[in-house]
Amino acid sequence: QVQLVESGGGLVQAGGSLRLSCAASGHSFSSYAMGWFRQAPGKEREFVAGTDWSGGSTYYGDSVKGRFTISRDNAKNTVYLQMNSLKPEDTAVYYCAAVLVPGVPTTGYDYWGQGTQVTVSS
Repeated sequence: QVQLVESGGGLVQAGGSLRLSCAASGHSFSSYAMGWFRQAPGKEREFVAGTDWSGGSTYYGDSVKGRFTISRDNAKNTVYLQMNSLKPEDTAVYYCAAVLVPGVPTTGYDYWGQGTQVTVSS
């Protein structure tokens, strides 16, 4: 089992940047695929980005391609989401998630953090 805690959210102007972090505790973090999701008020949860266990394979949702970058540091048990060129429509609660499968899944994650709020003002 793995426990996840997100940090780094906040208020930023459109065009700005934020970096989210997700610290993991528990067993074998480096074995897990990791993902970032977001949920805006009144909307369904949306896949944002994912990485395989090594960080060598990544995948992004269409709405963030070219602006967001996911990475991980297995020595620090941490996964990151660098968000650039932020838009008001990126406003949401951002969650990290983990699942013990190969590749980069976009669904079926087993473990979730509590979320961190990102607000982008226009």
